[in-house]
Amino acid sequence: MKTAILFIIALFAFAGNSIITRYALLDNTIDPASFIWLRIVSGAIALWLLLSFLRRNVPKSQGHSVKGSWWGALTLSIYVIAFSYAYMVLETGFGALVLFAAVQLSMFGVNLAQGARVKFREWLGSAIALIGLGYLVAPSLQLPESWISVLLMITAGSAWGLYSLHGRGSATPLIDTTYNFTRAIALVSLALIWLLPNSLLSAKGIALAILSGAVTSGLGYAVWYLVLPRIQVSTAAIGQLSVPLIATAGGIVVADEQLSWRFIIAASLIIGGILVNVIRFRT
Repeated sequence: MKTAILFIIALFAFAGNSIITRYALLDNTIDPASFIWLRIVSGAIALWLLLSFLRRNVPKSQGHSVKGSWWGALTLSIYVIAFSYAYMVLETGFGALVLFAAVQLSMFGVNLAQGARVKFREWLGSAIALIGLGYLVAPSLQLPESWISVLLMITAGSAWGLYSLHGRGSATPLIDTTYNFTRAIALVSLALIWLLPNSLLSAKGIALAILSGAVTSGLGYAVWYLVLPRIQVSTAAIGQLSVPLIATAGGIVVADEQLSWRFIIAASLIIGGILVNVIRFRT
């Protein structure tokens, strides 16, 4: 029961990132650059506080494996930057669906490039998911602004997929995540420093950025890594399929968005394709 509750909390944290980001940027309560910077900084602070609290139960640092990496920080930074700018245009559920489709397809592509043996059901599932993604984004390709936002969200999903693949063998994921967030502060600052003179800040925007960074990102990722060793990989993959649906519901509530038939059909194809990938049928 405890694991199930933590699992649900992590999924809601993932959806919360989409909802909070979209809500903050839609209302122009804060500019994207400031939101990104505050999200990373507050996430790092929350993780350091959590790590300090749990220090007595965490193994001592033993070389590179427990200190994160610059590659992890780079992919995390690319994800956060592309994710936030994409949500200046994309609706909440639409963006989350593109994001998680890109995550699954990028991880599949990396495994294929590394020489992994791919089964027919994996090819079929990926093809179905790709068709669903293409159907979903087709109308956006007619509008330059939406087209760029879709590409940004695909970039965000690919970066998160690479980040996940890089960290899946970590012996101390909480420590690695903390160091990755800390390194990402420098990378995000360098990438966005030229935009800071045009910052748009409000108390509401700052609060939303800190909420996204400290709670749904920092603590949310910590909960996710705590749960992962206790569940099967297929369960984790299937569970994440609920995130776009949770995000869609949140977008309808906080951003007055509408649920379209195109989204429902595309979601069915993408989720169905990913299910074909992760479920092993017994005969």
